[in-house]
Amino acid sequence: MINITIDDKSISVPEGTTVLNAAKTAGIKIPSMCFMEGFDNCPSCMVCLVKDRKSGNLLSSCALIVTEGMDFLSNVPDVLEARKEALELLLSDHVGDCEAPCSLACPAGMDIPLMNRLIASGKFTESLRVVKEQIALPYILGYICPAPCEKACRRKQIDEPVSICHLKRFVAAEDELNNNHQLPVKLINTNKKVAIIGTGPAGLASAFYLLKLGYQCVLFDKNELAGGAVRYNITEEQLPRNVIDAEVELIRSYGAEFRLNLLITNNIFKTDIKPNFDAIIIATGDISVENYLSQFQYNNTGILVEDGTFATSEIGVFACGGVIRSQKMAVRAVAQGKATAISVDRYLKSLPLEKPSKRFNSRFDKLNPLEYNEYLKESIADLRLSPKGGYLIGFNKDEAIIEAMRCMHCDCRKADNCKLRDFADEYKADRKKYLIGDRKLLTKHFQHQTVVYEPEKCIRCGLCVAITVDNKEITGLSYVGRGFDVRIDVPFNKTIKDGLTHAAKKCVYSCPTGALAFKE
Repeated sequence: MINITIDDKSISVPEGTTVLNAAKTAGIKIPSMCFMEGFDNCPSCMVCLVKDRKSGNLLSSCALIVTEGMDFLSNVPDVLEARKEALELLLSDHVGDCEAPCSLACPAGMDIPLMNRLIASGKFTESLRVVKEQIALPYILGYICPAPCEKACRRKQIDEPVSICHLKRFVAAEDELNNNHQLPVKLINTNKKVAIIGTGPAGLASAFYLLKLGYQCVLFDKNELAGGAVRYNITEEQLPRNVIDAEVELIRSYGAEFRLNLLITNNIFKTDIKPNFDAIIIATGDISVENYLSQFQYNNTGILVEDGTFATSEIGVFACGGVIRSQKMAVRAVAQGKATAISVDRYLKSLPLEKPSKRFNSRFDKLNPLEYNEYLKESIADLRLSPKGGYLIGFNKDEAIIEAMRCMHCDCRKADNCKLRDFADEYKADRKKYLIGDRKLLTKHFQHQTVVYEPEKCIRCGLCVAITVDNKEITGLSYVGRGFDVRIDVPFNKTIKDGLTHAAKKCVYSCPTGALAFKE
């Protein structure tokens, strides 16, 4: 056995062990992207650096074999900074989006490309489930959302954006038409009650997500009917009332209780609501007539809340929607409703309130016209459809499928399991730090039956090359070119279909980025 020290921990490992694996035996986490057990590792990513305590040198732990008496540091500032810089250098050469521009532009952060793919496959129920992960009121928003997602859609550069709002409305309308309501399975009942004052988009969304989390919800409103501003400030021609009724009834059937035609006064708030509920959400959209609101702190837009958590100055009371700031987009109020529900859940579980953090996101600017055809490989050339039945009727099934097929799949297939993204997030890498000159043109190789290869996402770790050699692929993959122009490709001008005849799955699973991924 070889005895070494890492971060002042004494470790004994067999001869031939790498420093990276020695660290693992001691529970010391060292990031790595180009390492794979069973293969010779040629350090390329440089994110697995450790510091030799004796010499002060930074060394790659993935290929360094232990020798007696080694002493390393893995968690000191200069090591962490070097890893961060290694990631930033990799990102400077990385062309690809983690998340599609449409999803980033959506205030609720909906997974729009996945919704589109499911609709294009005729999987309407599954598509609605995806929508409702982030948007509780898709039927309403399908009529009135100003569609910031469509303004960001990359298809807009080529001809016209995908009709995202119509598609979102379609799956909600299909659900209502078939009376096959898709409601998420609730968590175990907590036996805790939340009062929600206001039944506009923010209040209804709060209720939807709290019900899902296992809470009882009672919604109060001064009006005779639920819906708030979307019912009383928007015309029937813009938003049919049966659509509002359907969304409200869906939340009622999910377990919400509505107490309508009841103006909450200061006395009712203090004597009936505060003592009888475990938490309160104020989502009235109006601060001018409710006198009980005077007890809260204000700024120049409305009730003052903690950024990101929506907690007010009073413990156990939260506020969202128009009561904190006039909301021009109902989708933003819906997003706030969900965020507030998450904060209420944490409060009732005695967990610290947290402002949601955004994951690292790689993104590049507009498509170069030379890239249009590359992106259209995952789409159809048809122009944007308008519903034949008119705006109020919306898409039929065939129209929805065709329009959804116009989506160009701008999101990364490995957004949730890309090591480059995970480590860039962990080390707070600046993706722009080393960006110089024009970026490389993005290409997509689709010749393979199940795999897509996007070379501009490749970090040239060589794992796929080693795997194809080990699996005795006839052509396989190899390094092509020299110096800065080196790339991973199929030799002899063959296609990715020729290179991966039986090692495709192993190559995809080993790829640390979205360069090699399954088509679906």
